[in-house]
Amino acid sequence: MAAAEDAAWQALHEGGVVLLRHANAPGGGDPPDMRLGDCATQRNLDSAGREQARRIGASFRAAGVAIGTVLASEWCRTAETAELAFPGRVVVEPAFNSFFGNPADGAARTAAARAILLGWRGPGVLFVSTHQVNITALTGIVPASGEGVVLRREGGALVVVGRIRP
Repeated sequence: MAAAEDAAWQALHEGGVVLLRHANAPGGGDPPDMRLGDCATQRNLDSAGREQARRIGASFRAAGVAIGTVLASEWCRTAETAELAFPGRVVVEPAFNSFFGNPADGAARTAAARAILLGWRGPGVLFVSTHQVNITALTGIVPASGEGVVLRREGGALVVVGRIRP
């Protein structure tokens, strides 16, 4: 396990992409009255999740990984994770919005996300704070909260290099 995580960190020094499942936000899904743009209606990070998000950013800085762009879905928990990890760097990208509550949106959302990931050329790493369903659709991996999946582009495909544990 440690060797695979070391390989993931090494790959990030060469660029690439990391898909991060947002930091700890207790529960699953969102309340039925959830509205984008209104954090009071969403499942949000708890204090442990906020600390986890800060540690994520600190671990990238400590490893000397150059972050090129930071993207997040429109959900408060993904944007807050990215903002706490990399303050002032977050760009909201709806292609990474969750489709947990609306699986019919999955194929189109995954195709849009894949196009962004395949188009990344750097410099640095593309850091994406998103949701479990999105990461699973793109990689087949079910990440834990705060876990990153490192990808590299090989031709027209995305290849999983390894995982960064929370």
